[in-house]
Amino acid sequence: MQRTTVHLMRHGEVHNPDGILYGRLPGYRLSGRGQAMATRVADVLHSGGHDIRAVIASPLQRAQETAGPTAAAYGVGVAEDARLIEAINHFEGVAVNRDRSVLAHPRNWHVYRNPLRPSWGEPYREQVARMSGAISSALTLAAGGEALLVSHQLPIWVTRLFLERRPLVHDPRRRQCALASLTSLTFDGRRLVGLSYWEPAGELLLGAEDMVPGTSAAEENVGEGRS
Repeated sequence: MQRTTVHLMRHGEVHNPDGILYGRLPGYRLSGRGQAMATRVADVLHSGGHDIRAVIASPLQRAQETAGPTAAAYGVGVAEDARLIEAINHFEGVAVNRDRSVLAHPRNWHVYRNPLRPSWGEPYREQVARMSGAISSALTLAAGGEALLVSHQLPIWVTRLFLERRPLVHDPRRRQCALASLTSLTFDGRRLVGLSYWEPAGELLLGAEDMVPGTSAAEENVGEGRS
């Protein structure tokens, strides 16, 4: 069997001065630091001799921009796959990190009826199913080489939990999925034989802002209202 590696890359830092939970909202682009993160990953992959044969991204602007430097480095286009998109979230458009009391407002109580699903957003298993489909397609496109799939923190993280046979319900503070990080899956044919996590742009995380930093060195983005 031939070996193929699929890298699940999270997008870089987003220009988000108001600290909005942007989710699937349009118009959220990379910040200058986010662009530098995307370029750093492309440089590391290319200089490291990685055999990237396909670059595929979520349709959201921040993911498309993150994919661009690697696609350019390898002379390929950026393909779009809607299955890589961010998870749906009831709190999209809200500055949740700035004022946590908004989460406890009675108007939101109905979305907490089933935290194991979770009821405030796209079910974890549905995210895993669509991400698995995107990975399967990438295995065909890049058979014997490598593919870069640019997606978002939660879909990548729950896919990793599933592959590692861990519970999908988790504490967001424990997510190991930093900005511009790579969760690399190695397959022998269609059988997963290796999973690794790395941060090619790790030094750029210091001073970066992230809505959900997880275990990374980035700071929580609370927007311009921060003290």
